[in-house]
Amino acid sequence: MKTITKIMATSAAAVALFFSTNVQAQKLGVGVTAGIPTSDAYSVALGADLRYQFDIDKQLSIPVTAGYTNLSVKDEFGGGSFGYIPVKVGAKYFFNTSGSGVYGLAELGAGFGTKDGSGTSFVYSPAIGYAWSNGLDLGVKYEGLSQNGGSTGFFGLRLAYGFSL
Repeated sequence: MKTITKIMATSAAAVALFFSTNVQAQKLGVGVTAGIPTSDAYSVALGADLRYQFDIDKQLSIPVTAGYTNLSVKDEFGGGSFGYIPVKVGAKYFFNTSGSGVYGLAELGAGFGTKDGSGTSFVYSPAIGYAWSNGLDLGVKYEGLSQNGGSTGFFGLRLAYGFSL
């Protein structure tokens, strides 16, 4: 299945889910991520994102995330960087009924390369974290990118702040 077809199917499913559920609350979050790449070619991963989240109930939310991530290429591999714009949709589940505390998160989407010829990658990102009721959110995640049979990724720490809408 082509990447654009996957993106369209994921987007359609998210929109259908949004309109077929009783949305309890909406939030907008701003986050920064720092990480360690899993490939020897990269030295560090840095990113920032915006996350729109609508709550199905106190425990289950549907996040839609977009941002920018940069992987720095080590000098022995030519230096420079690889940047991409991840656009993801997922599910976030809180393990208690308060709507804060420990959660698990899984997101899928596309990563659009920012350099000519870098193309579009399939992006997947599982995470665990802790969200405080005051809006602070700290999570540990893995973000993987897959394109044309090759893959890379990073383990990262995401610090964010969410605003109720």
